Amino acid sequence: MSAVAFEHVVKRYGDRGRPAVDDCSLAVEEGQLVILLGPSGCGKTTLLKMVNRLIEPTAGRILVGGTEIHDLPATELRRRIGYVIQQTGLFPHMTVEKNIAVVPDLLHWEKRRTSARIDELLEMVGLPPGEYRKRRPRELSGGQQQRVGLARALAADPALLLMDEPFGAIDAITRTRLQDELLRIQQQVRKTVLFVTHDVEEALRLADLLVVMRDGHIVQAGPPRVIVNDPADAFVAQLVGADDPLRRLSVVPVSDLMRPLNGAAPAHGRTIAADADARAALALLIDGADGQSIAVTDASGQAIGILTLRDIERVGGRAAVPSP
Repeated sequence: MSAVAFEHVVKRYGDRGRPAVDDCSLAVEEGQLVILLGPSGCGKTTLLKMVNRLIEPTAGRILVGGTEIHDLPATELRRRIGYVIQQTGLFPHMTVEKNIAVVPDLLHWEKRRTSARIDELLEMVGLPPGEYRKRRPRELSGGQQQRVGLARALAADPALLLMDEPFGAIDAITRTRLQDELLRIQQQVRKTVLFVTHDVEEALRLADLLVVMRDGHIVQAGPPRVIVNDPADAFVAQLVGADDPLRRLSVVPVSDLMRPLNGAAPAHGRTIAADADARAALALLIDGADGQSIAVTDASGQAIGILTLRDIERVGGRAAVPSP
């Protein structure tokens, strides 16, 4: 059973014109971080908002955890789903702790349980509770507000998280840090996440499953590596930059290119994680004084392999599409 299933979903406004969402079917597996990508007006936000019934579908079915969304009252459905938006949606008159406690309070959690959850989540998003619990949104930077928004969405431990351009209004440096934070948190809690963006770099960096939309249709869905290397049509190829060698390298993990470490790691001490992408490795190699090799490390920091420019050149900037 899929965590979320869209079955021939349609959303039409009025009687004229093409539907905003047109006959979309998609199965989202539990624990996947799914990116909905496409230009403005393609239907990605409409599709997302139909999951928690902020927008009602015209036709088709949407199931969350096997339950059709209309089989539950909208308020109960929404309490089961975390929701993060670009503007954070924090209540300005409430402190950080009160903002995070909104859904637990609605669910009548005990105060001790809610308090412990607030501390846990603030630590998880990198905001020490002793420093941030009593602050109000106006006392936070944009990036800190987004972290609180994410903590609030996770407060009642929902299985499903909806994120609508959550990092779109933040500067590039903070955006990258928040992407790192999301990936780190996702490794810990493995939520099912539907994430809307129009930023291709963000999409390729975050997605387990990439869903490309155009004119209300799902044009292609698959792992980023497959879509970049085998786009369904010219639109998808142009959108994801399939002809750009560096873009192709960005979806190739270092672990696919490294060679076993025979002997000691390179003496210069430069390393890269096995789950980093080949584009980052290329930059590190080019920037290095010797430009010859870098050690590849596992999650514990232990050297497990070696990577050279020749290893990257060997794939010619294009990774082979893995067999299904």
